[in-house]
Amino acid sequence: MIKLIDRENELKTLQSEYDKKGSSFVVIYGRRRIGKTTLINKFCEDKKSIHFLATEESESENLREFQNAVAEELDNNLLKSATVSRWEDVFDVIADATDDKNKIVVTMDEFQYIGKANPAFPSIMMKIWDKSLKDKNIMLIICGSLINILTSQVLSYDSPLYGRRTAQLNMKQIPFSYYKDFVPGLSEDEMIKRYAVTGGVPKYIEIFSDEKDIYKSIKKNILSKNSFLYAEPEFLLQKEVSEVGSYFSLLKTIAFGNHKLSSIATVMNVKQTSLSKYLNVLINLDLIERQVPITEENPEKSKKGLYFIKDNFIKFWFQFIYANRGLLEADKEQYVEDKIKRNFIDNHVLFVYEDICREKMWSIISDKISFNRVGRWWDKDTEIDIVAYDSDGKNIVFGECKYTDKPKDIDIYYDLKKKSVKVDWRNSDRVEHFVFFSKAGYTDKMRKLAKEEKNIILY
Repeated sequence: MIKLIDRENELKTLQSEYDKKGSSFVVIYGRRRIGKTTLINKFCEDKKSIHFLATEESESENLREFQNAVAEELDNNLLKSATVSRWEDVFDVIADATDDKNKIVVTMDEFQYIGKANPAFPSIMMKIWDKSLKDKNIMLIICGSLINILTSQVLSYDSPLYGRRTAQLNMKQIPFSYYKDFVPGLSEDEMIKRYAVTGGVPKYIEIFSDEKDIYKSIKKNILSKNSFLYAEPEFLLQKEVSEVGSYFSLLKTIAFGNHKLSSIATVMNVKQTSLSKYLNVLINLDLIERQVPITEENPEKSKKGLYFIKDNFIKFWFQFIYANRGLLEADKEQYVEDKIKRNFIDNHVLFVYEDICREKMWSIISDKISFNRVGRWWDKDTEIDIVAYDSDGKNIVFGECKYTDKPKDIDIYYDLKKKSVKVDWRNSDRVEHFVFFSKAGYTDKMRKLAKEEKNIILY
């Protein structure tokens, strides 16, 4: 039985496509290691299915492997021994094997590799779909991890396959709230530290489950030159983009705290206008994001936009691995490990903790206080970790996240209340609430204050 965590909505979508009468054409895409194949295998457990994994070999070799996969699954001896030179011939065999009772699921995993070998392949698949498959009881799943390439081949308006799909799944990382289901028995703090490195990528979480000590896991799985994750970002980007060095420089610059477009350009010694295409590609790859203060009414037009690395592992890697690559190549692992131990919490985990707290707002506060927007807020000299509000009502929540070993006292409340005055949103009639997240808990004074002031919530 395949273990699948937090993919209920994706499974429901696939099952809905499978249950509909006639044909279905689903596109699944997302970064490497995100769990696309595991999802498909889970979905196909009780179904008649053909799974084909494309490779970077020639088109003819891929066709031969596809032919073998179809012949094996359909137990078609004639196809096994046939000489096939066209994809249409194999799909005709699949089409002839369909009936009204049992839908056949056909998965073409890493589809983009065939399109790279033969740019005309999307057109071939369009003709196959229109002539042989769309009127049959069949479910075609096209899957890929090279997001830019798959988008251009299948999802973009210019693609011959545009308009054929009946559903699409853009698979994202697993939220922190599901981390406990991957590695049971860990304390909340242990999970936070692991999540700060692995993010919500199932394969990374699985690799880190062997060691309980986070620093031993980092040394074993990332610092070692022969480890699985030592060069992972290079594999992620080198097939997606042509100028890997430029993207690496940009990611490193952001990882080291340069979030304004002007400061990024200054550090990299380039014009701001030349960064747009690189930033857009990284946003499309779900590696970075542009944030604006949560109360901005027109985010796209806001001049307060800041760029952040969205992926925990990528941020960790550029801060601690890429920046120390020379030392690691010179076998100075212990020096780098000591450096990580000194900076891991204050320079990395602390910020991931804030993201986790913002995520938790939906599950622990929304049933008490209505709101529909959550994010960060800042101006030139003030920053608030959490601001949540009801755009159709009067509720607004201000929050602070403290990942320290010292219990928080009442000053945290008065500091936040002072900062909240700067947030310009329904100032005359809003209903204010204050929420606090503290790793080390709170002093007796703070707990007493929270009981007296009904608008204070402590976690």
